[in-house]
Amino acid sequence: MATLTGCSFSIVNRGLHSPSSNGALSSSFRQRYQQFYHAEFSSCYLCRKGWRIKIFNKKNGKVYRLMCLGSDGDDERRNSSSSKDSNLATKEAEDTRGGDEFNNVEEMKDSFSSRPPTISPAGPAYNNFQVDSFKLMELLGPEKVDPADVKVIKEKLFGYSTFWVTREEPFGDLGEGILFLGNLRGKREQVFETLQKQLVGLMGDKYNLFMVEEPNSEGPDPRGGPRVSFGMLRKEVSEPVPTTLWQYVIALLLFLLTIGSSVELGIASQINRLPPEVVRYFTDPNAIEPPDMQLLLPFVESALPLAYGVLGVQLFHEIGHFLAAFPRKVKLSIPYFIPNITLGNFGAITQFKSILPDRKAKVDISLAGPFAGAALSFSMFAVGLLLSSNPGAAGDLVQVPSMLFQGSLLLGLISRATLGYVAMHASTVSVHPLVIAGWCGLTTSAFNLLPVGCLDGGRVVQGAFGKNALIASGLTTYTLLGLGVLGGPLSLPWGLYVLICQRTPEKPCLNDVTDVGTWRKGAVVAAILLLVLTLLPLGDELAEELGVGLVTTF
Repeated sequence: MATLTGCSFSIVNRGLHSPSSNGALSSSFRQRYQQFYHAEFSSCYLCRKGWRIKIFNKKNGKVYRLMCLGSDGDDERRNSSSSKDSNLATKEAEDTRGGDEFNNVEEMKDSFSSRPPTISPAGPAYNNFQVDSFKLMELLGPEKVDPADVKVIKEKLFGYSTFWVTREEPFGDLGEGILFLGNLRGKREQVFETLQKQLVGLMGDKYNLFMVEEPNSEGPDPRGGPRVSFGMLRKEVSEPVPTTLWQYVIALLLFLLTIGSSVELGIASQINRLPPEVVRYFTDPNAIEPPDMQLLLPFVESALPLAYGVLGVQLFHEIGHFLAAFPRKVKLSIPYFIPNITLGNFGAITQFKSILPDRKAKVDISLAGPFAGAALSFSMFAVGLLLSSNPGAAGDLVQVPSMLFQGSLLLGLISRATLGYVAMHASTVSVHPLVIAGWCGLTTSAFNLLPVGCLDGGRVVQGAFGKNALIASGLTTYTLLGLGVLGGPLSLPWGLYVLICQRTPEKPCLNDVTDVGTWRKGAVVAAILLLVLTLLPLGDELAEELGVGLVTTF
């Protein structure tokens, strides 16, 4: 947006010609002049400064132009003829009687009032294209807060007993709201609850009131905690839009694709029994022609248990979100599942369809999904390991490469402790399909808990520690994913997925200031520690020493 450094306007011809011809400004003209400009042009409309009169000599007489005191000499260098090309009409007050009757008019500039103008003066500040662009932005942008409502709310809602307003600033992504800054006069939670009730009584359901931390605050509040401000947005602007029919169709298509990718994962887990041409196509990078897919049909039935397990974990994850949101009256969107052939899926994108009441609700709802999915996944993983070590279940086992267990420090050590050195120190390991389902579920839950963007982990970090902590943890996460430190070969596709779909942080809550408490912060820290141990791969030397997989050195 352009910055205005100065402005100038010609005097509107409204009977302000001086009747004097002796070089002095007549008293009647001075009186009419002061009355006119005190009433209508008391200050510049753009920079809110005073005016001055400048005299230009022309062939047909002298021209008196009204100049802004904020121009700082810019108009001295501007060609006087450029004002003729302005798209806004101006009039010149000319006097052909001669003399220097306006020589002492400069003395009047300090007497002008600083009140805001009641009409918009014309001037060459914008061209037609700029004016049309501003009008288009206002037309396409969100509806702003009514200035008349702001005046009423400032006078009747705030006060010395709740919150004393000192100034206002734009609020919202596009400045469509108003942020009231000032001094808090009571306990923030009680003041916020009182202001919310009074706003509904004053304006109905027209606006939403937010309590946020004061931007660029110089220090904490004397009562303790951060300084707060109150933002106001229109209800239709601040609340999420309802789910459309096309979004339901897209969600259904993605769910069907996720079912297919889960079945494909179940088929791939039987790699030791698949036809050679199929194995070659999926393992050889130089293979171009796809094999006959009819060859895979006999393996679909045996792949269903694993597919059911992978889908069950993700459905349990989403149920956890909805169960935590229901008692808080928070609406969630339909989940958009993300298919992936390596893990079966990358989880699902679930949006908030109502404004969160506070940061505690954000942490609880966001943690409920990964905790529910991880609990079911770990149960399946543990039962699968016990069945894998049972000789009576040998007919249900599948062969998987031992390198799989080197992809996770935590899960690899648990597998090594359960199955033993002999079973793990080999090229392939016989495991129950529940082990694969639990492994994929735990890995997906760990990925979704990464503290970045709008993932579950990003939401919990933003709710527990604030937006600045989310920015710092997000940069760290992107760096670790880019270097392949977390997630191994899945780090790059997951990082791209987050950048494309989940990079934007969650919007603030209505009460975005009140702390979530110590135990919630502890739960968030513990969850991040577990996800790091889950996604951190085992190095070759450590894997060989622990007997996790068969490491070949050259």
